[in-house]
Amino acid sequence: MLQDNVLERDEPTFRERESVEAVPASAREADLQSPAREATSRDSSQQESPVAKRPASPVEVEEGQPRQTQQSQKNFLRRRPVVSAIGAALLAAVLGGGYLYVDNAGHFKSTDDAFIAARQSTLAPKVSGYITAVPVTDNEHVDAGHVIARIDDRDYRTALNQAEAQVAAAQASIENIDAQLDVQQAQINANQAQVDQAQATLVFAQQQAERYQHLEQTGYGTVQNSEQYTSQLHQQQAALQSAQATLNLAQRQLGALKAQRKSAVASLAQAQAQDDQAKLNLSYTTVTAAQPGRVVNLGAAVGQFAQPGTNLSMFVPDEVWVTANFKEIQLDRMRPGEPVTLKIDAYPGRVIHGRVDSVQPGSGTAFSLLPAQNATGNYVKIVQRVPVKIVMDHPPADVAIGPGMSVVPTVRVDLTPSLVERLERFL
Repeated sequence: MLQDNVLERDEPTFRERESVEAVPASAREADLQSPAREATSRDSSQQESPVAKRPASPVEVEEGQPRQTQQSQKNFLRRRPVVSAIGAALLAAVLGGGYLYVDNAGHFKSTDDAFIAARQSTLAPKVSGYITAVPVTDNEHVDAGHVIARIDDRDYRTALNQAEAQVAAAQASIENIDAQLDVQQAQINANQAQVDQAQATLVFAQQQAERYQHLEQTGYGTVQNSEQYTSQLHQQQAALQSAQATLNLAQRQLGALKAQRKSAVASLAQAQAQDDQAKLNLSYTTVTAAQPGRVVNLGAAVGQFAQPGTNLSMFVPDEVWVTANFKEIQLDRMRPGEPVTLKIDAYPGRVIHGRVDSVQPGSGTAFSLLPAQNATGNYVKIVQRVPVKIVMDHPPADVAIGPGMSVVPTVRVDLTPSLVERLERFL
């Protein structure tokens, strides 16, 4: 058994013998000569270059690798010139486009933390009463002076009539006192004339008394005549004093009448003030818009009893602006007056132009109800946002724009034309 297996392994099979015998003798000789030739060539190369006998150093291996890479790249470029040209063009386009984008973006600052703002207010009556008319509706645009609501004004008209009657009574009282002053002035003039008459009579009486006293002393006149004219002198003196007292009384009455007139004038002023207040209260029964704007969140209804200060509606004026909360690192070159391009999220196809009006001197958190206290605890620096007020040059009137709407402003902080703009002008 073992001998049979050995014979099977050592001796070729019948098919192998047939295949060997089938090969021509010339082919077998060529196959035998080729290994001998390779061995001879290797021996000759080894004899010619002694350096090849030693193995290559690591430095030579590393130097050989870039040479092989460069050679392979050159071969690739030679084999595929079109693909290489397209790749180079795409690379140049990407680099050029990136440079143009960076250069153009450096001229602008933008943020999405921006909203439309306005000084909206509440419309409320100043007097109480039942609402009789509401001639507006929700979101309606009104002009200055347009009626928003009317309150029952009958009570206020009655108060106005009463105030006007008081004014008329005060004016009549003044006119009555003026007439009394005229009469009193005439009385004073009459009393003054009586005083003048009494003074003239007194002078004559003095002269008569002196004359008859002299005649009596010289013996040419009687004592009776002298005493008679002396008595008349005393009577005239008393008459003059009475006339002067009457004149003084009339003058004092004139002063009293003037004081009464001042009191009547004060009463007239008070009545006029009450009349003005009544007119104001009557005007307050009509609630009107103080400026152009829109009526929002209307709550007034006919028949409702309105108290002073009751919220009838919200009012948004036409004067609106944009409050953009830029990062503090974006404010380096931002100045008032710089042009701004606005895009409202509600109207994406519309571009609005404006300008920077002012920059708030402080971050938004500094003016909040509870400002941040960074002096306690661990501090983590956070980039703050500063509100910037942006006004619109020509706000659109055909669409509704109100507080809280999102806006994306883009401020041009560098007015010099960018490379993209120069290319656009050139092309």
